[in-house]
Amino acid sequence: MLRPTLIPRIGRSLTLRPFRRSLHQVPPLAHDFTNEGIPGLLGPAGFDMAWTQYQSLMVEKLNSLTVGGEYESKAPKDIAIKYARDPNSAPIFNYASMAHNNHFFFSCLSPTETVMPEPLKKELEASFSSIATLRQELIVTASSMFGPGFVWLVKHPLGRKYSILTTYLAGSPYPGAHHRRQPVDMNTEDNKSISDALRRTLRSDPVNTVGAHGAYAEKKLPPGGIDLVPVLCINTWEHVYLPDYGVGAFGVGGKRAYAERWWDRIDWAVVANHADVRGSGRFQT
Repeated sequence: MLRPTLIPRIGRSLTLRPFRRSLHQVPPLAHDFTNEGIPGLLGPAGFDMAWTQYQSLMVEKLNSLTVGGEYESKAPKDIAIKYARDPNSAPIFNYASMAHNNHFFFSCLSPTETVMPEPLKKELEASFSSIATLRQELIVTASSMFGPGFVWLVKHPLGRKYSILTTYLAGSPYPGAHHRRQPVDMNTEDNKSISDALRRTLRSDPVNTVGAHGAYAEKKLPPGGIDLVPVLCINTWEHVYLPDYGVGAFGVGGKRAYAERWWDRIDWAVVANHADVRGSGRFQT
């Protein structure tokens, strides 16, 4: 059972609140979860906070930082990759990357259980031996993350192999933003506060100092970069699961229960599309 929550919902009008020259907006999802939430995963209030409110905030901040600039009309993913190399534009990277990552997460969800396409199943089994093994690895990895971030299922196109990748805070899984992947567990950090972690990542400088005109600028892979394609992710930020699952004290609820429920609401047709197993395009927003 999902936990009842006292977090108030906001009206739909808030998501449509006009911004001055707001070129980035909260994108529509394939399924309308506004009234019922995501059955079996997030209640209406939990969905409202994790998607409607949070995505609105990311878009609002991104608009304020990019208005009038070269990238004000570019997709958040493109903005994140562009500014991952610019130490002076860390906030732009962080808001763009979080807007993209959060949208990617919700775009892979379905209101009902779906069937995994056979071509995708065969490819995944070739990398993980069984779908049960893949499920277990994703759930354990997500529930074991001390800090907030995302767990990604990524595809290596050349060998058609899959692997699991973790990114923390606003870290990006894309090769072009390799220097802002942020694969470090927050368990190694002094400050364990989720709010302080968010403030730090929104203000921190990227660790890369290659520069826009260096050998690894623009579309070239950074040193150590590996060509890969994200096909699925789970969001482990606490604001996503706490309203419905709590912290998991006394073995009740928590992130593990959330991750297990997440697996049952994956839209496998969308994942197959991301993986391009049927010649389809990939997620760009």
